[in-house]
Amino acid sequence: MKNKFVVTLLVIGGIVLLNVLASFVFFRLDLTEEKRYSISDATKSLLENLAEKDSSDVFVKVYLDGDELPGGFERLKRAVTETLEEFKVYGGTNINYKFINPNAETDSKKREEFYVELAKKGMNPTRIVDNKNGRQVETIIFPYALVSVSGKEVPVLLLKGTQGKTAEEKLNQSYENVEYELATAIRKLTLHERKKIGLLAEFTKLKPLNFSDLIASLQERYDLFIIDAKSSPTFQGLDAMILPKPDFPVDDSTKYKIDQFVMSGGRMLFFVDGLKVDSVGLEGNYAQPLELNLTDLLFKYGVRVNSNIIKDAGSCAMIPMVVGDMGDKPNIQPIPYRYFPLINNFGKSLITNNIDLVFSRYVASIDTVRADGVVKTPLLMTTPYTKVLNAPAFVTFNEARTEADQAEYQGGVKTIAYLLEGKFQSLFKNRLLPNDPKFADFKSESLPTKIIVCSDGDLIVNEVSQKTGNPLPLGYDKISKHTFGNKDFMLNAVDYLIDENGVIQARGKEVKLRPLDKLRSRDERTFWQVLNIGLPVGLVLVFGFILQWWRKREYGV
Repeated sequence: MKNKFVVTLLVIGGIVLLNVLASFVFFRLDLTEEKRYSISDATKSLLENLAEKDSSDVFVKVYLDGDELPGGFERLKRAVTETLEEFKVYGGTNINYKFINPNAETDSKKREEFYVELAKKGMNPTRIVDNKNGRQVETIIFPYALVSVSGKEVPVLLLKGTQGKTAEEKLNQSYENVEYELATAIRKLTLHERKKIGLLAEFTKLKPLNFSDLIASLQERYDLFIIDAKSSPTFQGLDAMILPKPDFPVDDSTKYKIDQFVMSGGRMLFFVDGLKVDSVGLEGNYAQPLELNLTDLLFKYGVRVNSNIIKDAGSCAMIPMVVGDMGDKPNIQPIPYRYFPLINNFGKSLITNNIDLVFSRYVASIDTVRADGVVKTPLLMTTPYTKVLNAPAFVTFNEARTEADQAEYQGGVKTIAYLLEGKFQSLFKNRLLPNDPKFADFKSESLPTKIIVCSDGDLIVNEVSQKTGNPLPLGYDKISKHTFGNKDFMLNAVDYLIDENGVIQARGKEVKLRPLDKLRSRDERTFWQVLNIGLPVGLVLVFGFILQWWRKREYGV
């Protein structure tokens, strides 16, 4: 009896000691294969540092709530809840959140006013038609969160997926993106030290209005500077530079400054065209080679933008065409235009993970060339059904009227954007003489750095509304009324180049879909029902029998 009492005291003492130790040692274990309940180290660091910043209490309102949510959205809501709970573990009292049901108001007038209020903040509803009890039910859902810090607010779209994917796959992509989207919003509102981005826009004939969405989006996260190359002795002090759709040759002086910026570890993004397509009529126009004085520089870094245009019969955007008459008026219909590829083939990179299709116009192919010490990762690629037109290329809108012959489109997959990483050799190596004034500061090999080259300058250009004169969103297609993933690609690219170990690491999360085998679940339904219901009950009965037998044996009761 005394021994049992001692054992009991030891057990109680051990439990107390374990709890005391647990108050000093914190750890969490995620036993899932893809670590779905874990967040990246960069996100943890962001949350843990909130307490060190002024006015950094974060409040998140999630509008994805309600009793009538379809099953897939319930899963997305659960992912948001789990992520915010994990955020609270590392952010402590600096992180608070609340779920709000936009449809909870019974008064229809007040409910509509609430909808309008959300829409004014950039949160537009999604209408979902679901089958319940044999009838179709329409549900209005707001798949958004509103992150606020010190009176500043950022709406976060939680439902983001690639066009062409199934509804289940889109929801799974959204599930994977929850941490990144929420962490990015928090970083945007709490960031004190901002990186510096330069826009080298003096070589394009486009107006600032055509880059307004790009400029506004970058200014939300970074300090943006419009660079005057001629008056800037160097580009040092910037973290990254963008060359947006140049139409005129880059002078040798600016090319040298770009090269030395890269040699110093600066990040560069080139958005350049392979051919010049000024205007296109139904009769056609010849696309001519575009001399930008960058061929030798990019060649030295490991790529070559070819003087051609790719036609993609597998995935392309629409243009409005007159296909006949309807009474006394022309019949205008959207027709696939193979000169405008919709990119849905992405390389393995955090930059392109789970982004929507990318809208491109008159793109050229990019080849890789030897550059020791440089890793080349394809980012944007066409479908295999391509045809390449070399300069001078005859381009016409009448192209859309003809059917694509598969035998004609056998060009294979073409890459239109590359990520280059490593140590680059200077184009001007062995070209400067010792008595040249620039020789003293010249660098012949770069620090480890990164470059992105894209063969479509229009990819980062937004159109302007002909009715209002206002800029349209980057990637917006007036025919389909859909905003493609151009902006996400651009922002992810900049984010990766200047902070690859930052919040963008959260884009690497992958949650695998594990659908049931439909045939087995149909044919073996009864077996699995009995197994799932009967086995737990049977185990309880067996355990109870063993316990009763042990008690009788030990105590005779």
